[in-house]
Amino acid sequence: MLYFDTSAVLPYYRQEAASEAVESLLQAQSTPVLISDLVEVEFASALARWVRCGELDEPQAHRIEATFREDLNAGRFSRAPVTGRHFEQAREWLSRRKTALRTLDALHLACAQDCSARLVTLDAALAKAADFWGLDVQNPSSGWQ
Repeated sequence: MLYFDTSAVLPYYRQEAASEAVESLLQAQSTPVLISDLVEVEFASALARWVRCGELDEPQAHRIEATFREDLNAGRFSRAPVTGRHFEQAREWLSRRKTALRTLDALHLACAQDCSARLVTLDAALAKAADFWGLDVQNPSSGWQ
């Protein structure tokens, strides 16, 4: 089972350097890929930032958002809810101060761990923290696992 954080989902909807690798990985899955509620919130934040910065216009952002919603409704992704135990695990990792893990990334990591899923991320700091804490992690653009 794979858990995609937001950095691994976004290139599927907007052309980026890792888009081809992400698309290949998604297409190879016979079961839905796990995402958390955080991905939906961060996805909306990324679209808003891209519009504010002039990287996308409103119609483009609406098309990307609609395509993402269609994929959610079609079952390409399966939602893993963020629960209290994820916050507890994230807090524990952050309190140890052993990695450069950030708040939302710690929650992504806790969700992936709780689902016994391989974390798929393009975020090097998150991948390094996942590796440090002994979680299965993959960066689709580098093939690193």
